[in-house]
Amino acid sequence: MPTPPLATLPIRRLTLRDLTACADLSEDRGWPREEHKWGLLLSAGKGYGIDDPEGGLVAACVVTEYGAWERPDLGAIGMVLVAGRHARQGIGRRLMRHVVSLMATTPLTLHATPYGRPLYEELGFKVTGRAEMLKGRFTPSGPESAVVTRAATAEDLPAILRLDEEVFGSDRTPLITRLPAFADQLRVAEEDGRLIGYTAAWPNMDTHVVGPLIARNTETAKALIASLAARTERPLRTDIDVRHEELLTWAKERGLASVAFNAVMTYGITELPGDWTRRFAPLTVAAG
Repeated sequence: MPTPPLATLPIRRLTLRDLTACADLSEDRGWPREEHKWGLLLSAGKGYGIDDPEGGLVAACVVTEYGAWERPDLGAIGMVLVAGRHARQGIGRRLMRHVVSLMATTPLTLHATPYGRPLYEELGFKVTGRAEMLKGRFTPSGPESAVVTRAATAEDLPAILRLDEEVFGSDRTPLITRLPAFADQLRVAEEDGRLIGYTAAWPNMDTHVVGPLIARNTETAKALIASLAARTERPLRTDIDVRHEELLTWAKERGLASVAFNAVMTYGITELPGDWTRRFAPLTVAAG
């Protein structure tokens, strides 16, 4: 039987049953398989994909919604991938248009590589910021921070959720409540018994990704990163808002090297909600 044209293949919701197919698609495009991250995104967000009649997926992406249940006030799009054998045939554009249509009036955000940015601009996304990816083995230096950090406990979760919503500008409960199981480390910074920041380190291939990173100020962010680094043998990787120049310089002086830049883009809003001065790094660029 002849293979149906790509334009007629249906777009469907993905589930955790599609985890291997999603990882295969990542590998097909030269990305790490990242099953651990795919598992989080497919459980906390909504995956969309197109099946290849010959097996596997033609394309996939994930939308993570934030805000009230069934009434999101922000959606983050990530993991937009098209199989190499089907590249440059309009599949990514079709999938993105489908997602944008489904989200209706909900504002959207994404982190775009230089390769993907032209498509998103064509669809109406605007560049509103940049993030710099760093990776390397952290080497501590200088005096020990006066900021108090410790491992988070179950009792900290309500305070973490309150701080996260205040800084991020939207309720991320379905994502943040998965952190204790998803991350290898979850740590908080506090002052006089009050939470002033938190971060996590989660496994991704041979690295530990630092994110989210929310902190009262740069010194608190430094202390949280250093506390994670002291408890892992893996290299660290993180994506830091380029406006946090002091933190970027500090991290590079301690062994983390610049790997890439991604454009932060929005659709339907001119800038992201919340307080960027306390939002240093996302949990993952795929979730905004």
